[in-house]
Amino acid sequence: MAETTKEMPKSSLWGEVEVEVDIKSPAEKFYQVYVGRPDHVAKATSSKVQACDLLEGEWGTISSIVNWNYVYAGKAKVAKERIELVEPEKKLIKFRVIEGDVLAVYKNFFITISVTPKEGGVGSVAKWHLEYEKNDVNVPDPENFLPFLAEMTKEIDEHLLSEE
Repeated sequence: MAETTKEMPKSSLWGEVEVEVDIKSPAEKFYQVYVGRPDHVAKATSSKVQACDLLEGEWGTISSIVNWNYVYAGKAKVAKERIELVEPEKKLIKFRVIEGDVLAVYKNFFITISVTPKEGGVGSVAKWHLEYEKNDVNVPDPENFLPFLAEMTKEIDEHLLSEE
């Protein structure tokens, strides 16, 4: 599975990074994991995500609040996220981190997941786009999250393929 990482141009404390991961699953099936079945993320990636709980609203609807318990760099972490945008036709969902470990160093943190079918082929491309505002200039850009997200994507893909 190929993967590419792109760093977006930065201005002041705002920045963007993204990673694209080739997957074998259909775009709709992978997209539905984050929109309708995020509890499957924990099943598929148990070494990374321990739990995903809906705190308010309904899965896959704007303004719903989702709580993630995950392990990153060997440490237990938490992220409470609000769904900001859902575009089924583009197979895109955007989360805003509203509480959690990430906000110790970033003022704002947005995670967008989009999945595009491969043209003329089997599988899809899953793209993770992170947009962030650092607390200060000494805070590193979150590129170190990209391999974590890419590994998680591959594990979810394997889980989806095993369900078929």
